[in-house]
Amino acid sequence: MEQPPIGEYALVGDTRTAALISRNGSVDWLCLPRFDADPVFGRLIDTAGGGHFELAVDGTVEARSYRPESAVLETRWRGPDGMGTVTEAMPVNVGGFRPQCALVRRVECTQGEIAVRLNFDPRFGLPGTAPRWNRRGHSLICEWGSLALALQCFPDYAVEPGISKSIDLRQGDSFTFIASLADRTPAVLITRQDALALIEETDRDWGRWAAEIQYPGPFRGAVVRSLMTLRLLTYSPSGAPVAAPTTSLPERLGGDLNWDYRYAWPRDAGIGSGAFMAAGRRQEAEAFLRWLEIASRLSLPRMRVLYTLDGTPGHAEREIKGISGYRASLPVRAANAAAGQHQLDVYGWVVDAAWHLASMGSDLDASTRRMISSLADFVVKSWRQPDAGIWEQRGDHRHHVSSKLMAFVALDRAARIARRANRDLQRAEVWERQREALRGDVYEHGWNPKLDSYAAAYGAEDLDASVLLVAMSELDNGRPERIQSTIEAVRRRLGAGGVLVYRYLAPGGGPPNEGAFLACTFWAVDALARCGRVAEAETVMAQAIQLGGELGLLGEEMDPSNGEMLGNYPQALSHSALVAAALSIEAARASEKRPGSRHRQRAPGA
Repeated sequence: MEQPPIGEYALVGDTRTAALISRNGSVDWLCLPRFDADPVFGRLIDTAGGGHFELAVDGTVEARSYRPESAVLETRWRGPDGMGTVTEAMPVNVGGFRPQCALVRRVECTQGEIAVRLNFDPRFGLPGTAPRWNRRGHSLICEWGSLALALQCFPDYAVEPGISKSIDLRQGDSFTFIASLADRTPAVLITRQDALALIEETDRDWGRWAAEIQYPGPFRGAVVRSLMTLRLLTYSPSGAPVAAPTTSLPERLGGDLNWDYRYAWPRDAGIGSGAFMAAGRRQEAEAFLRWLEIASRLSLPRMRVLYTLDGTPGHAEREIKGISGYRASLPVRAANAAAGQHQLDVYGWVVDAAWHLASMGSDLDASTRRMISSLADFVVKSWRQPDAGIWEQRGDHRHHVSSKLMAFVALDRAARIARRANRDLQRAEVWERQREALRGDVYEHGWNPKLDSYAAAYGAEDLDASVLLVAMSELDNGRPERIQSTIEAVRRRLGAGGVLVYRYLAPGGGPPNEGAFLACTFWAVDALARCGRVAEAETVMAQAIQLGGELGLLGEEMDPSNGEMLGNYPQALSHSALVAAALSIEAARASEKRPGSRHRQRAPGA
């Protein structure tokens, strides 16, 4: 079986787990009961043994989209003798007499006659294990120990796991399927009327949520879709955001750059929290900080690179044997060894997220203030040391310039928080002194005159797109010419064609053996806006948004040669960076319109 391109998958979810649905109508990834559990549909990375759930119309897909400002997916098919629409959703609200988790899929013949293909083939784990199954009334119950997956069909239809079926429908006819979870609880079965109501209720819930997003700019569609994606990737019981809902989707097809991203990275989550806050979604931003404050209690003052959804340290990385991998990309991994690294930039992202909240009027509670102060104190003691860097390279530590930039952010924003609240003023003085010492250190050791740019690391001759963060850090506000030349150096040396940007080059100076990193494109947009090059930022932004295709979903990377997404998908960091770039453009436009004002670099909420 030829696996579909990564970027052709749609995402539906319930803020506890998420399903990836191919353009040809197959659910190829769904972990139960939550993001980091084993899959019941795992064909995405195991073509032979992984489960899947196909619901498709014989013919071709004419169009596929989410309903406006909603996470309900609609796919319109054209067959030889008619047309049909498949509507899919996962309800966010659970509890009471509802299943713990439900995937609702409805197919309707809208014209003529259509033939519907159905194959419900759940297999738990990797490699997949077929279920024990039986019927209870009109329902199919598949079981693996204490976990059960029930399939209800309306009207009633005899389905057997793994057996393909064909259903003929005429105009006006429809079938509704609901796959629901029972994990260590009795199965909850619902009526046809309730199943149909779940789709419309889910649509209304998302519409109400999106209506509160405070962004009126020209990129609202992309901003709302990205914020919805970030919410879909947030594990609502704890507030922990996963970096992506998948594991081992390759950064290089057929290669070994395959990692498990079903964990919460404070860096990625901090960027997302700032995006939520600046767009008026304070609840999500506050939930992240509450989760992180609890998760980090045992490790403070050190902040771990990643945490589980429950806030515990990451698991030991292991390889899963006996499965194919996505397009033969091996090994397939569970867990992530980056959990043990020291990455200095993490502290800046977390403190910056807290500053977004404080600057917009939120009163940080005592435990959050203690966490921020502890992180800033740790940066004071550690910023002179090398680290693993933002890209988690598994080699020798270096004095990465982007790490120093974010250490500067940690000290600067912590001091701002303290002075705004009129608390910890003596510590704020220490943070400010160290901030200025760090600024001088970056000026002296981070700038490379030959590159006419900040380098990847102190004394290095190579370039790294993460130095674009110099604009948001505000370290170089007094030297805007350095920011401008850094932007140009990155675009000139690391440009991958069009708006795409590599994060770094191969050791020999050529293109890396991976795709262009999408967050870097949006960091470039952000930097352009902060430098006052707003029209240029808007042009690049408009082109970058198109990379998300018909559904507006972004992976980690993109292959410049063919436009295919690479890496785990969809990627929270890419969507967070998109929102941050749009908000920076909006802030720059507002600054231009302010009477008597001169444009200055300003982060949303600063």
